[in-house]
Amino acid sequence: MSKFRGTGVALITPFDSEHNIDFNGLEKLVNHCLDNGVDYLVVMGTTGENATLNSAEKQEVLKFVQKVNNGRKPIVYGIGGNNTRALVETIKSTDLNGIDAILSVSPYYNKPTQEGIYQHFKTICEASPVPVILYNVPGRTSSNMSAATTLRLANDFDNVIAVKEASGDMEQVMKIINERPEGFYVISGDDNLTLPMIACGGDGVISVSGQGFPKAFTAMVNNALDGNFEKARVDHYRLFEVTKMLFAEGNPGGIKASLKHQNICEEHMRQPLWMISEGLRADIKKEMDRNSL
Repeated sequence: MSKFRGTGVALITPFDSEHNIDFNGLEKLVNHCLDNGVDYLVVMGTTGENATLNSAEKQEVLKFVQKVNNGRKPIVYGIGGNNTRALVETIKSTDLNGIDAILSVSPYYNKPTQEGIYQHFKTICEASPVPVILYNVPGRTSSNMSAATTLRLANDFDNVIAVKEASGDMEQVMKIINERPEGFYVISGDDNLTLPMIACGGDGVISVSGQGFPKAFTAMVNNALDGNFEKARVDHYRLFEVTKMLFAEGNPGGIKASLKHQNICEEHMRQPLWMISEGLRADIKKEMDRNSL
């Protein structure tokens, strides 16, 4: 599944002032990413505010992105949650034609044991007609999927092709990389840890900030994957401070502010999310302008 080696971006969902989906902004965003080197698109991840879109809206966004993409790059669709039975029904009822994989987050809130996490994903994998990318993000789920559980799933199911690792635990990441089966990808879920993860043997990133600065971000990833770390470090540090700013008041508020600064879309979000402060917005603009991003 080499199509997932490189830079994937977790697309935002643009909204207008009435908080309806802004399809014009979404079209500009998709083309902005694809025209500047992004390798694949992730639709309806956390950054896409999937928690506040209904099923019909999610399908509208997916089909629209597929239309704009027009087969140019692979598409990953987010189907995850903490109700295993409901997720199976969602998988069965979703039109996955043209979808290259699903991204499924480890169950949140319930805080299952490692065996519970394994059995959850076992059920998902048995139901999914397309490959599955696991997603470990303890900062949101309050539950870490251990390296042992990730490796167990990777070895037991042929359609488990990758993990998006956002634990921030480099020892855990290195254990997965070192012991993974052949063909299993380890993908960064932390933008500013992408370079060190690739240096340890990782395969790329599913990025938030990459959709704001796709040219610089993909250059960093591509140079790192090619072993040209001297060049990769230039863009890594060029992006380092602004990436921290993008997450300072939550996601996707920061990235939406940066996209508005580039006249791609507005920065409206659905409640309970709220726009970032004026001070942070000014700091993001200043850092973007300083680094010509």
